[in-house]
Amino acid sequence: MGTTLLLGSPAKLSLFPYGSSVGVQVPKCRAYNNILGKCSTLRFQGHIVKHHAGGYHQKRNTKFLVNATSGHPLKSDSEAYGPKSTWSSIQNALDAFYRFSRPHTVIGTALSIVSVSLLAVEKLSDISSPFLTGVLEAVVAALMMNIYIVGLNQISDIEIDKVNKPYLPLASGEYSMLTGMLLVTSFSVMSFWLGWVVGSWPLFWALFISFLLGTAYSINLPLLRWKRFALVAAMCILAVRAVIVQLAFYLHIQTHVLGRPTVISKPLIFATAFMSFFSVVIALFKDIPDIEGDKIFGIRSYTVRLGQKRVFWTCISLLQMAYGVAILVGASSSHTWSKMVTVLGHVILASILWIRAKSVDLTSKAAITSCYMFIWKLFYAEYFLIPLVR
Repeated sequence: MGTTLLLGSPAKLSLFPYGSSVGVQVPKCRAYNNILGKCSTLRFQGHIVKHHAGGYHQKRNTKFLVNATSGHPLKSDSEAYGPKSTWSSIQNALDAFYRFSRPHTVIGTALSIVSVSLLAVEKLSDISSPFLTGVLEAVVAALMMNIYIVGLNQISDIEIDKVNKPYLPLASGEYSMLTGMLLVTSFSVMSFWLGWVVGSWPLFWALFISFLLGTAYSINLPLLRWKRFALVAAMCILAVRAVIVQLAFYLHIQTHVLGRPTVISKPLIFATAFMSFFSVVIALFKDIPDIEGDKIFGIRSYTVRLGQKRVFWTCISLLQMAYGVAILVGASSSHTWSKMVTVLGHVILASILWIRAKSVDLTSKAAITSCYMFIWKLFYAEYFLIPLVR
């Protein structure tokens, strides 16, 4: 029999379709009605704990109780699970996937491929429909592989992430292990499928090598989980971000899309060398805010071994050196417009980095994490300058 509550009317309003029955007849006086409403609520709580503790019905009843005690109108099932509830569920699902995909790496991957693809452009007519299609195919395939790599890392690091990154959906419990495994498997399969369908060997090999290194970096198997070893972990990131992205995706556009012979140009050499510095910095810097969890779980990163302050300033120094080389390369250009833009652009970025670094509180995890995300923004900015190096 349904539990009932009478509010200001002799008629009975059924609140809970399951559970014991309670009935209260209340006069129409509003003040008296409110008092009895609260008393009835306390009685319901006893029945809920007794009959529905921890179950689905408890959640439904609790929701109704909150409405009753707050004075809000009671909602029917159709209202509680209506369009607004559905939209809220969709938003929550999208937000969880957004965090699972590690958006800063997704943005970096997309920008790097577009930028490197533009290095193969020699004249304006090269930017045609086949060119745009080739770039889009490369970006989509690479982003799916990117999600596989960061997702596998989260699956392997759930316990560590509960300390370092509790907001990630696997660490927070929003995603089950099965959900995470289904996602990474699906995205890896789709990435390889697209790479095979496109028929570009540079693209396919870029995906395959990224898959191998990303798996070896994270997965906890004998002789693998290379992230435990600081130097090997840095080499994995450098190989993907600095070498594979620059060379493979450039060759995908140069040979497969534009049908030209392989040419290793000066801008391509610069992009590979500069991003090698940047990749090392990202590999070192990402461990600075994660020192607590890494210590607990025996990850011997350079930050754990050398300390946050020393690694932080090593990263800043490496980037300043890279910007210095970039300024010299820009100054040597035979194109005036390229010289002006690249020299001025790198001077500005180097100055902003130095000012930001001096203001970072190295005792604050939030400040270090914010600076790490700022490093990624500098990484994005560089890919706007690389196509202008001529």
